[in-house]
Amino acid sequence: MTSAVVPDHPWLLPGALTVPVDRARPHPRRTTRDWIVDGVAFLLSLFWVLVVTGDATTPDPELAPRLPYDWMIAADGLVGLLCCGLLWFRRRWPVGIAVASLPLTAFSMAGAFPLLIIYFTVVVHRRTAVALAITAAGLCTNFVFAYLRPEPDMPYWVSTMWGVVISVTVLAWGMFVRARRQLVVSLRERAERAEAEQQLRVAQARQLERTRIAREMHDVLAHRISLLSLHAGALEFRPDAPAEEVAKAAGVIRGSAHAALQDLREVIGVLRAETGAEEEPERPQPTLADLPALIQESRAAGVRVNATDLVAAPESLPAAVGRSAYRIVQEGLTNARKHAPGAAVTVGVAGGPGAGLTVEIRNRWPIGGVTDAEIPGAGTGLVGITERVTLAGGRLEYGRDDTGDFRLAAWLPWPAA
Repeated sequence: MTSAVVPDHPWLLPGALTVPVDRARPHPRRTTRDWIVDGVAFLLSLFWVLVVTGDATTPDPELAPRLPYDWMIAADGLVGLLCCGLLWFRRRWPVGIAVASLPLTAFSMAGAFPLLIIYFTVVVHRRTAVALAITAAGLCTNFVFAYLRPEPDMPYWVSTMWGVVISVTVLAWGMFVRARRQLVVSLRERAERAEAEQQLRVAQARQLERTRIAREMHDVLAHRISLLSLHAGALEFRPDAPAEEVAKAAGVIRGSAHAALQDLREVIGVLRAETGAEEEPERPQPTLADLPALIQESRAAGVRVNATDLVAAPESLPAAVGRSAYRIVQEGLTNARKHAPGAAVTVGVAGGPGAGLTVEIRNRWPIGGVTDAEIPGAGTGLVGITERVTLAGGRLEYGRDDTGDFRLAAWLPWPAA
């Protein structure tokens, strides 16, 4: 389940764009932006009605031909006021209001401006077919308007063409606004889908890492337990063995049991997927002793690697910790090759029994910023390393530090001897 993409300032967006796609309603609530737009549209329409009505009462009107009777002027003004009131309901019933007010466009000059706003709302909020049907009906009433209220200084066909130009202009503007809103909705759906897919990839990467660690731990525990069984069986069948041999066997049993418990602690909570298919046995897993070979491989590939090894008593390092350290260095070198080609890499390993093992990989930030990696990858390497270090009871940090370098650092527990 993903959270909807929430804009930084939702009050600046239309109500239709602030409703999440999976909870979209046919009549979304007005946002602050919608209230402002509606208020401005109402005030401008009211101003238009007052101007047109006042102009119609003069002896020589400029906006429209003078009506023959005063009651027609008053009726036109009332129609304009009615259209202004309809503006507050046009978002909820745009088509219904447009169809109901369509006959008014055949004679009302005072209602022309609010009726254009209603028409624009239909184009923005309804399908193109509906908008074209309303446009065609409006063009028909435009011919009637030019006939009922002809301009004395303008031919009939010129008056009708002005109406057609205005209608087509509003239609084009409304379709442009609708296309932009559809693009925003499409991008939001794509962002939510990408977020869901990323979360799925992260979950899959964690599950795969748990399964791989469980497979490694299984091999280690089987080895430890087999040693326990062997030496315990020897004590059982040789109760008269010399005291030195008994003490030696007991020491091996104690050491093996302690190591098995340490390995078991790392694998607690890991769920191993049952695939039902037999897999070929894996090669021996790398440890801390294989780090020089790993670094030499990177150097042979052209990467400048400076390595420092300050590990005390490396022979007593648990195999699982050594494998984790190896994987961390491997991931750091891989990321440096992919995202910072040509940059020098510094690898430092330090620690000892009781103090823990510290692994740090650092490289200079590439000039011009990180570019798209030429080597393809799944983008989940650091997720797997984080899971591994967490299961081992350690800590992991990565990112740019105060000097601007990219730093990948981990601390792994190393029990005292």
